[in-house]
Amino acid sequence: MFSVFKKILMLPVLISLSGCVYLVVGSIGALGGYVVSPDTVEGSTLHDGQTVWEQSLEVLEIMGTIREKSEDSQIVLADVNGTRVTVSVIPMGPNQTTLRVKSRKMMFPKISISQNVYVKIMGGLPGTMIDSP
Repeated sequence: MFSVFKKILMLPVLISLSGCVYLVVGSIGALGGYVVSPDTVEGSTLHDGQTVWEQSLEVLEIMGTIREKSEDSQIVLADVNGTRVTVSVIPMGPNQTTLRVKSRKMMFPKISISQNVYVKIMGGLPGTMIDSP
């Protein structure tokens, strides 16, 4: 009887949290990133755009296969673990850059891949320290 009562009380909580990727941000919070949509992680860094661009290419070459890259628009399309990943490097000033990582497998968002790629790019930038488990 009591377990049925607990389940009934938990139902509204579970329904309200289902599909809410904004609660699960993982280790990207330490790097200033945040989830902006079900498939995209975005954050700013105090590095110039070229440094972030080069780090993005290096990380994507290690994690998967780069399909397309455009240095003019600073967008990279890659395949990581069978997932299409789009990395956009957006210079906001001489020493500030926004990094946006989006990933989808077929038509479905893969936020865990976006988070992983974002953390690896930001963690590899000079002066950034991440505690590894």
